[in-house]
This record gives sequence, C-alpha cells and structure tokens, in this order.
Amino acid sequence: MKKTLLALLLAFGALAQAQQAPSTFVPEEFQAGKDVVWVPTPQVLVDKMLDMAKVTPADFVMDLGSGDGRTVITAAKRGARALGVEYNPDMVELSKRNAEQEGVAGKAAFVKADLFETDFSEASVITMFLLPDINRKLRPKILDLKPGTRIVSNSFTMGDWKADETATLTADTGCPSSYCTALFWIVPAKVAGTYKVPQGELTLKQDFQMLTGTLRTGSATFTVEGRVRGEEITFKAGGREYRGRMNGKSLELR
Repeated sequence: MKKTLLALLLAFGALAQAQQAPSTFVPEEFQAGKDVVWVPTPQVLVDKMLDMAKVTPADFVMDLGSGDGRTVITAAKRGARALGVEYNPDMVELSKRNAEQEGVAGKAAFVKADLFETDFSEASVITMFLLPDINRKLRPKILDLKPGTRIVSNSFTMGDWKADETATLTADTGCPSSYCTALFWIVPAKVAGTYKVPQGELTLKQDFQMLTGTLRTGSATFTVEGRVRGEEITFKAGGREYRGRMNGKSLELR
C-alpha cells in the first residue's frame, strides 16, 4: 500500500513538473504571422541571396521578417553584423537560441518589431521574404536609403521597380522549394535634373535605375539612354558612352 501511494505521489509530481516546464517553441510551415505566413527560405537560396549581395565582414545586414533566423545567422557566419526584425516573439527567442548554438550570438541580433516602424537607414544590405504588396509598401522607404544599399528578395518583386539581377535555383542545385528565386536591386541615387557638364547641358529623367534624357552640345541635341547603379551612372548619347558619379547633388562625368 505504501509503495502504491509513493508511486502515485511520484507520478503526480512528475506530471506537475511537466505541466510547469515551458515547452520549446517549434515553428510550423505556413503558420500565420502579422503580415505574412512563415515559410522557411531554403538554405541554398539564403547562400545565393547573400552571394548576390556580396556580403562581407564590412556589412550590416538586416533581414525583414527574419523567422527562425537562418539568414541572419548565415550572414553572421560570413563575418557581417546582422539584425533580424521579426514580429513574433517566439520566433525572436528561437532565433536567439539558434544563433547561440551556431556560435554567432555576438554578431547576430534579433528584435521584435514592426517592419513599417523600423529604421533601415544603417543597413548596407537588406534581405526579405515578404509578399509583393508589402514590398511595394516598403519600397518608398527603401528608395530613400543611401545609394548603393543592396536589396535581395526571395521570389517576390518590387512592383514596377525591376530587379537588377535575378537568379533561379532548381532541385538539381539543391533547392527543393517552389520559392527558389532571388531578386537583387541596388538603391539608385536620385539623379533626375539638369546639369552643366564639360560636353554641354545634360538633362536626365529617371525611372528607378533607368535613365533617359538629352545631351545638348553646341548646336546638336542627342538622346540619352542609360542607368544608375548606386552612385555610378552610365549612358550613351551621340554614339558615345559616358560614365559618371553623383557626388551629393553634383554630377561628375569622367
């Protein structure tokens, strides 16, 4: 009888401890979030996205909607400082544990925050796996970042701001998901305007990174077609190619 009572007490004690012990959060694919459902980016695509952005230890990478932290952790393993912005507090804590386990907690940080209320201005690289409508809502803020800031998105576009580069991985390259396309942009300098240059008067119109306009030199006027990549400008006019750089609000042709 005493043994039976002792066994019952031990069983109840173990049950009570199990009920009090916090369960480890395990995310589920397609679980609902504030702005998007969570779908993990395949690791091979994470690597490709960071390759396209040419991430180095000199970079500060921000991942918008950082989920389980894999992009931030991978960037930190490359030596970069990296910050994940995630609204789900359970995901934030999971990411911190993952960073600890991978030995990069000193370079990988995570915050619970709203994407639309977050300051991106210090980032040199921004990664994301959001939806097209959210990308478009964030686009004005991204276009106001420092020229040359690199942006990489898993699968989803920025509306009519066309990507500078696109890369699609396949199952043969180790990407089993249907979300295996990386899109890359470089934030362009704002260059629209009229400039006095050694060749004459250059008028530029800008549609994101694409440039059109005119170059008036002497009595001739030539059509301009070109593009801007960060602060670097290239264009053709009158059968010649020109290169230049924005220095603040001044254009320096070389």
